[in-house]
Amino acid sequence: MSHNRWLKSAAAVGLTLSVALGGCVVEPARVRVAVPIVTIAPPAPIVETYGPPPAVGYVWAGGYWNWVEGRHVWVGGHWEGPRPGYRWVAHAWVREGGGWRLREGHWARR
Repeated sequence: MSHNRWLKSAAAVGLTLSVALGGCVVEPARVRVAVPIVTIAPPAPIVETYGPPPAVGYVWAGGYWNWVEGRHVWVGGHWEGPRPGYRWVAHAWVREGGGWRLREGHWARR
């Protein structure tokens, strides 16, 4: 294959990959840690006040009670950047196995 023909072929492959991968969103793999069942119900959520989002499309990820070293500890909310095609699902405590288990907040496809 001539040098010019090889360059054209390589450019075509690069352009094809750019178009194909241009809309991809890559998220790092999450390590799933077993969340224990807690026998002490979480306290009522703390009412948080917050200002306007830092930019259009940001979502408020409200605070939640986490379980740390045998007790509930409040984790304050924060702004999450936009994720087109996704919605934020808040942290929530659910009844399970005679106690409570924290379901972590996450982004879910719409």
